[in-house]
Amino acid sequence: MLSLRAPAPILFLLRRRRLLSISAPSPGRIGIGSSNSISIRFSFSFSTGEVKRGRISSAAAPADMATDSALRKLAPLEAILFDIDGTLCDSDPIHFSAFRELLQQIGFNDGVPITEEFYSANISGGHNDDLARSLFPDMDHQKAIQFMDDKEAFFRKLAPGQLKAVDGLHDLCRWIEGRNLKRAAVTNAPRANAELMLSLLGLTDFFPVLVIGSECDRAKPFPDPYLKALELIGASPDHTFVFEDSASGIRAGVAAGMPVVGLTTRNPGKALSDAGASLLINDFQDPKLLSVLEELKPVTENGQV
Repeated sequence: MLSLRAPAPILFLLRRRRLLSISAPSPGRIGIGSSNSISIRFSFSFSTGEVKRGRISSAAAPADMATDSALRKLAPLEAILFDIDGTLCDSDPIHFSAFRELLQQIGFNDGVPITEEFYSANISGGHNDDLARSLFPDMDHQKAIQFMDDKEAFFRKLAPGQLKAVDGLHDLCRWIEGRNLKRAAVTNAPRANAELMLSLLGLTDFFPVLVIGSECDRAKPFPDPYLKALELIGASPDHTFVFEDSASGIRAGVAAGMPVVGLTTRNPGKALSDAGASLLINDFQDPKLLSVLEELKPVTENGQV
């Protein structure tokens, strides 16, 4: 079997994690802070405006209240841009499974399976060309790219039976349609993956514009994909915000001049906050998000605010 060793920092991380079992991380918490901060889960209905109190776990809202001012300055809201992987759908477990199996097959790090911690820190949100170089620095680049292509094909095979929308997504989409907001999907995923995920989520027609990072001059974390999306839908960054779940994507949105709402779907909230997120939410039912949307006074179909 071909034995491919990870770069020294990666190998060190993997060896430290050998004794850790691979298991799903705990759900993201509202807000920023340690595991003993307070957070309250709610269920919100876009149609009725009813908020239902759920289980109390640990987080203080002031941290988010102090950082979401950039969002509140967007009124009247004109457009919303969405990442796809980890934002519209919780796809990271599928990507993780595909990477873990295929990397093990080729003897990456002497066949030691990667952990979710390694995946989150070194792979999640990355562009395939960059990942090919960082994961396989000593491999011929074309062979490394072929590995990435094989991994994406494996993801497309797994996705139909496993892909699910993030909670509250379709209610939010109906809210957006009812206010005639402009929107686009912006992703580092290959076009075949992006189109499949949108189809499985029933959102192919919802997004008039789909921007692929590799089809721009530079992919995320550079701002090019988001700037292209703004141009294609004719929206101003002064009245648009972004939904993202990775530090790389958040940096891209911020660099494009827009506030970013970070979803703690899988990645640590602190990493998203450090990357520049203006607000952290668990999902699209999070009451913090609804509180902000209520203040943005989107323009409706008849042009009224």
